[in-house]
Amino acid sequence: MRLPVIHHPDYQAPLHDGHTFPMSKYGYLREVLVERGLTAPGDWLTPAPATEAMFARAHDPAYVARVFSETLSREEERRIGYSQSGRVTRRSQLASAGTLIAARFALETGIACNTAGGSHHARHEHGAGFCVFNDVAVAVRALQREGGMGPVAVIDCDVHQGDGTAAIFRGDPGVFTASLHAHGNYPFEKETGDLDIALPDGSGDAAYLVALSAMLDRVAREGPFSLAFYNAGVDVHADDRLGRLTLTDGGIRARDRRVLAWAQGRGLPLACVLGGGYDSDRRRLAERHAILFEEATATLDRRAKPA
Repeated sequence: MRLPVIHHPDYQAPLHDGHTFPMSKYGYLREVLVERGLTAPGDWLTPAPATEAMFARAHDPAYVARVFSETLSREEERRIGYSQSGRVTRRSQLASAGTLIAARFALETGIACNTAGGSHHARHEHGAGFCVFNDVAVAVRALQREGGMGPVAVIDCDVHQGDGTAAIFRGDPGVFTASLHAHGNYPFEKETGDLDIALPDGSGDAAYLVALSAMLDRVAREGPFSLAFYNAGVDVHADDRLGRLTLTDGGIRARDRRVLAWAQGRGLPLACVLGGGYDSDRRRLAERHAILFEEATATLDRRAKPA
């Protein structure tokens, strides 16, 4: 079975020269996935843009309207980190729709991966930290609205806490949020999720994987769940510009393999989103993100083999 990969060329929107966010990584990731045979040109699933009404189920409708009309205040722009533009809004629309498609395919095939998403700093009332809208929250609210969806887990392994996701789902018994992140990193005022594990700066592969196993064990005890979202940010890497942990490529591979095996062992559908990653070498960064797709493909291949 081929891994469902959700991608759109407009995941990449133009930003000014020298911008901190490595927007070109999405194009490089597409190239790497094709080169490694993980997808083929034209073989990925292409989302249509999410609508204003879809965003309004997860976000304040007044904030959504300001984004679509490009009337955000300068303070709102500063908090997000992007200047307003139709291309940036379209990118957010497509990425959120891509995460919803990944969830739908995960429910059918067991695993699906969006080549964007993981905008976990966006809250109900505003965006933040390069996140205009919270794609996982948009996807969950869409599935909840359709009915028949049991409890959902969010497994966030980006180096930054999934504060926006935790805030949006606070008090929602149908969603369990778990975040494994660096204590000293953004956001500097942490949100209270259902499960938060903050690691000291400089934590490497061994300490990280021990903490990950503890988190997954706890999430399993809170289940069963009908679906899980996995934020596979690679900003946990030692070379990341905005990370404060010291994982190696091998540590990231072990992390992804462990999360995928954990979900597979429970028959839990897993929708994977890209998450953060900040490296001046965009090709190297894309190769780091491609680890998730390699491990997801290997997991599906193992599932397809007869016992």
